[in-house]
This record gives sequence, structure tokens and C-alpha cells, in this order.
Amino acid sequence: MFPKPIQNLINSLSKLPGIGPKSAERLAFSMLKQDENDLNDFSKAISTLKQSLKYCKTCYNIDEEEPCLICRNEKRNKSIICVVESPIDLIALEKSQSYKGYYHVLHGVLSPIDGIGPKDIRIEELIKRVNEGNIEELILALNPSLEGEATCSFIRKQIFNINPKVKISKIARGLPTGSNIEYADNLTLQNALECRQEI
Repeated sequence: MFPKPIQNLINSLSKLPGIGPKSAERLAFSMLKQDENDLNDFSKAISTLKQSLKYCKTCYNIDEEEPCLICRNEKRNKSIICVVESPIDLIALEKSQSYKGYYHVLHGVLSPIDGIGPKDIRIEELIKRVNEGNIEELILALNPSLEGEATCSFIRKQIFNINPKVKISKIARGLPTGSNIEYADNLTLQNALECRQEI
């Protein structure tokens, strides 16, 4: 129905997460209205995306330099590693300005149904870091899904086997500020009660 260049763009946009065919059509026609210089900038940003970025060989974050900005920061606490699923999670934690240690990015979670095992994500590299460094605490900051919980359990067992002195903790889960208890699901309420703090 559409001219081939538009259909090609729609097909490409449809491959992005959260973008269905209708959204892809709206985006494609929106791009037709944009200034040519803006489109060229957009095209260049996409074409140079992978060329400009590197994976940090220490924590597996993405950055323009290796090691990444966080791993280059000598002022951070070297004895703590926070384990996250993706660079997006790392950025979210950094925005909170409440964590001053280092990170380890797994780039996924264990999911046997999808064929994702320990060798498919950066678990072996994490174990090596803990084994070689003076790590006192490992904070598991994975999403509270079945896969995230299974990954936390697997990591905990592996780390305990190589160094039982390392403290392993998980981020607390509970009610977000501004929410109403009546709208929270049972698991959220259970976690909120279990992770309560003395005041």
C-alpha cells in the first residue's frame, strides 16, 4: 500500500520493542515532515551507534571509552559491586545518586525457556571479579521477575561456593512513594512488609 521507501522504514521501525505496525506508520510519516538536516542527523546517529560504543572489559557497561567512566573513577568504593541486568538499569541507579560502588552488567537474565543459560550472560566474568578482587559485598539489583529471581539465586550459590565471606544482598522491593496500598499487588505488599525498616 505504501511506496517502497516508506514501507521499508515502517518494517524497520516495527522491529523496535514496543513499536507496533500502526506506531511505525505514524513515526514514518512524521519523519517525512521533518527537516532534511534533522533526518540526516537522525540517520547518522543510528549508523554510528555501534561504531562509537565499546563494552567495558571490567563491568560490561557501554561507553565511548574503555574502561568506562564509572570504572575509571578511583573515588568509588572498590569493595562493593552492584549487579544489574542492563546498562539502562545502571543509569537508573546512577541517577538516584545513592550508590557509590562499582557495577557489573549481566546483559540479560537466566531464562531456560528462551535458551539463555549462565554462559549466555556475564555471570562467569562476575564470579572471576569476585574471586580476584577484595569484594566485601555484592548487591543484586535485578528486576523482580521469575527470571530475575532465578538469576539472583544462581549467583548467590555460585559466589557462596567460591567465597562465603562475601555479603550478598538484594535491593529492597516495596511500595513506591506516592502510591496507595489499596492498589498494590500481593507480592509488592509482602515485599514491603518484609523489607520494613525501624524508624
